[in-house]
Amino acid sequence: MTGAATTSADMQFFQALVRAGSLSAAARELQVSTPAVSKRLAQLEARLGAPLMHRTTRRIALTAEGETWLQHARRILAEIEAAEGEVRGTRAEPKGLLRVNATLGFGRSHVAPLIAAFVQRYPGVEAQLQLSVNPPPLAEDAFDVCVRFGEPPDARVVARRLAPNRRLLCASPGYLARCGVPRQPHELAQHSIIGIRQGNEAYGVWRLRSGKRLETVKVRGSLSTNDGEIAVSWALAGHGIVLRAEWDVARYLRSGRLREVLEGWQAPPADIHAVYPERHQQSARVRAFVDHLAAHFSAAELASGPAGAAR
Repeated sequence: MTGAATTSADMQFFQALVRAGSLSAAARELQVSTPAVSKRLAQLEARLGAPLMHRTTRRIALTAEGETWLQHARRILAEIEAAEGEVRGTRAEPKGLLRVNATLGFGRSHVAPLIAAFVQRYPGVEAQLQLSVNPPPLAEDAFDVCVRFGEPPDARVVARRLAPNRRLLCASPGYLARCGVPRQPHELAQHSIIGIRQGNEAYGVWRLRSGKRLETVKVRGSLSTNDGEIAVSWALAGHGIVLRAEWDVARYLRSGRLREVLEGWQAPPADIHAVYPERHQQSARVRAFVDHLAAHFSAAELASGPAGAAR
């Protein structure tokens, strides 16, 4: 092998080892003996001149050098795959590791089932889903695709809009009967507001627009959370007014368990996007997965509009 080919093979080996989580599991996956895996890792560390892993009998853990090398390995292998796909000019069969990030409730309710269906369709793909409150920076190369709400802040990434998604002010009929229905944004200051602390948005400040009118309202309440499902459950129980994505509350509006308030006023939209680094544009698994997401959300929107999910 040439030096470049050896490095590429070593990177693939190291990725497989990290994915397996132990020397013995990696040996089973690679269909070699455990001593052979240990020997190859030792040779790799000797060539790089740094320890990459702490080893025990049952598990392995990356050193700081190992973390650095893994990040570069993932990036380089993705670039190799993209280059090969571009040269071939064809859509290769998706395969390899697909790392996806999504928000807690929406990822649990919608993205997780779609990932399972995608892997079933393409057995050569191994998928990892991580859910988080705040979206991670794409620059860290921790994920291949992130499902996000609102406009992506980084122009250096590719963002494909999957579905429109308004943000609506809602409350239960019981709360509105007890506390009154606000008619103008400034009246929200006299209401109990269920706060949601997510992302980089200014907490306790709502910006509402009606035509050319724009009002900024400071709101407050005794309940706040970083979980959208909990916030909606509080609203359903009559504890106050919540500002939530339409995908989260549509089914409750249809059933009458929640009512929209200030319907003539609109909050900034939270359209759903699939976001990924530019270098992944030629990755067969990334392209296929984003197409898979887009097809699902397009079909769901045409069938019945937002089906209810949690951001």
